[in-house]
Amino acid sequence: MYIDSHCHINFPEFAGRLPEVFERMAQNRVSHALCISVDLERFPEVRHLAEAHPNVWASVGVHPDHEVGAEPRVEDLVALADHPRVVAIGETGLDYFRLGGDLEWQRARFRSHIRAARIAGKPLVIHTRAAAEDTLRILREENAAEVGGVMHCFTESLAVAEAAMAMGFYISFSGIVTFKNAAALREVAAAIPLDRMLIETDAPYLAPVPHRGSLNEPAYVVHVAEEIARLRGSTAEAVGAATTENFFRLFAAAR
Repeated sequence: MYIDSHCHINFPEFAGRLPEVFERMAQNRVSHALCISVDLERFPEVRHLAEAHPNVWASVGVHPDHEVGAEPRVEDLVALADHPRVVAIGETGLDYFRLGGDLEWQRARFRSHIRAARIAGKPLVIHTRAAAEDTLRILREENAAEVGGVMHCFTESLAVAEAAMAMGFYISFSGIVTFKNAAALREVAAAIPLDRMLIETDAPYLAPVPHRGSLNEPAYVVHVAEEIARLRGSTAEAVGAATTENFFRLFAAAR
């Protein structure tokens, strides 16, 4: 059994295609998926999917790249997280790759999410790109270890992973681990303790080999498990069982 710990199946790319998406999940023994919020405007779509499908959960948050729409206040995030199908706060974090200039607003938004997570008692879903040092610093300053979470679509160094794990965070690998140019990331995936690992698709993005270049979907998370198993001399079933157990340990509200 496998769980896709991070996907965006509410996005327009999946309009009219969800019955087939769920069917392929079942065929590939992908039992559950966590649909991740990236803005408050579309959060009702995410929540509706989780309400309508017992094998889908939701998060609430605003992506660090989202520059338009409502700015999330701590009290808003806490209120929206108070729902049985919402198991996490995020996607939140820092991204210095896509955006430039004065990004203090991004850091302030990140802090709001961490504070909301601590009040709500729900873990964080962290996005970090070209911003690892500040991401770890703010997590420490805001006592994010109280709730922990997951470093989603991890592409950083082993040292960054170890610093995050020291604060109670899990490390999640996406289809990037199957890409030819991801040798350094594969070394990290081989070194991370299996009991601190999650797997994901980030669908509709980052389809793994052998589907690279096509629309990604939760069923393809099995290929991430297969690659990690190959790196570790294990089996996809063992990776799937461990990451499924880890998912339910982290997202306790999903039990």
